[in-house]
Amino acid sequence: MLPAYIYFLGAGGIGMSALARWFNANSYEVEGYDKTPTDLTSKLQEEGINIVFDDSEEALSEKLLSLPREEVLVVYTPAIPSSHRGMQYLKEKGYTLKKRAEVLGMITTDSFTIGIAGTHGKTTTSSMLSHLLKHANRNVSAFLGGISTNYGTNMLLGDSSKEDHIVVVEADEFDRSFLQLSPNIIGVTSCEADHLDIYGDEEAVFVSFQEFINKLPQDGKLFLEKSIQKLTPQEGVSLTTYGIEGGDVFASNLHVEKGAFVFDAKINEVVLESVALQMPGYHNVANALLAMSIALQIGITPEEVRKGIESYRGVKRRFEKWVDTPNKVYIDDYAHHPTEITTFIKSLKALYPEEKITVIFQPHLYSRTADFADNFGESLTLADDVWLLPLYPAREKFVEGVNSEMLLGKILHDNKRIVQDEDLLSEVKKYDGKVIATVGAGNIDRFIKDIAQIHNE
Repeated sequence: MLPAYIYFLGAGGIGMSALARWFNANSYEVEGYDKTPTDLTSKLQEEGINIVFDDSEEALSEKLLSLPREEVLVVYTPAIPSSHRGMQYLKEKGYTLKKRAEVLGMITTDSFTIGIAGTHGKTTTSSMLSHLLKHANRNVSAFLGGISTNYGTNMLLGDSSKEDHIVVVEADEFDRSFLQLSPNIIGVTSCEADHLDIYGDEEAVFVSFQEFINKLPQDGKLFLEKSIQKLTPQEGVSLTTYGIEGGDVFASNLHVEKGAFVFDAKINEVVLESVALQMPGYHNVANALLAMSIALQIGITPEEVRKGIESYRGVKRRFEKWVDTPNKVYIDDYAHHPTEITTFIKSLKALYPEEKITVIFQPHLYSRTADFADNFGESLTLADDVWLLPLYPAREKFVEGVNSEMLLGKILHDNKRIVQDEDLLSEVKKYDGKVIATVGAGNIDRFIKDIAQIHNE
């Protein structure tokens, strides 16, 4: 039983804000802190949630401090540093503090839960599946790691008091958070080395994913991308494999038509011909196969699935078209792992086979850049022209010799350069090509609106 008052430390995070909004919509009293104002914190404030931007003890809510400790739950994200003064005070005073993952796990124990996991692809797939359910008028709540273009939100709210309630959750492997969930169905889009600052090596990543799969009940359902060989379900759990080119579920006759990726979907005994996915990308066809398979599994009709997937409009910062005119195209994508970058650039080339592809990439994290430097070089080499912004360190401390200059040397052609943040917009103004893309998970998104305006002039 959760207390009626919830305080969020890091309320503006994409996952934290979804959880805060869920509690607020379910009549809990919600307040919180974040480091800086953002669109997400503004949305929380618009919905009546008090947010402060000062980490001091003095800035803590009067309501929080007036309540008995047992009537307060403090939810925090691992991104909050241990030096945070407000969190230090709450710990010293004996308040109950739980990670977001623990609290989300509590919610999933009371509803039929579908967890979408993967080192990449989980945000798009979970939002696709949520849209299919919502479009088919199912009672669904969804906790997403991105802003759904269809709904303008990272959270869908269903009626959790009813037996038909379904929760769709993006099952995040970072910090092993997904091990707190209680899933009935799991979809795994990918499983590769990533977050090695947390896991240490690739094998530890696989071990964690296997532990997550093992949380399925005996009548659970596992949907697995066909190339993932190391993960196996426990006895009693049914397994469905999927992939563009093979598996129990696959796509055929895949081609680009009027900017859409069109394909025939063979989903066990169901065949859907000429499905038109408006969100481009080979990887997104695979994501769609997974979302469609799970939707059919839980009773959505084939025709509802077709209509739902064809009306899906994507997620902010996932192959997001900002400019699309006969003379100029500007696309932004969150890709920050070499595999993601490879599939993104290949998809761009499929859409614009006659055009030069220019990619502006911001490396994210010292650890990831060092661990995958050669792979980044190979993936970025696929672009015709590469501009590298300075590395964005996020939570990590400086590492000597790991930087964009190091990465530049890994790109196997000469159409490459370093562009400083302060020079980027002026360089975009001088750019005379048609197709340009920004790529990365750091703070490159602060340039998006300005680049779109320049490229649209």
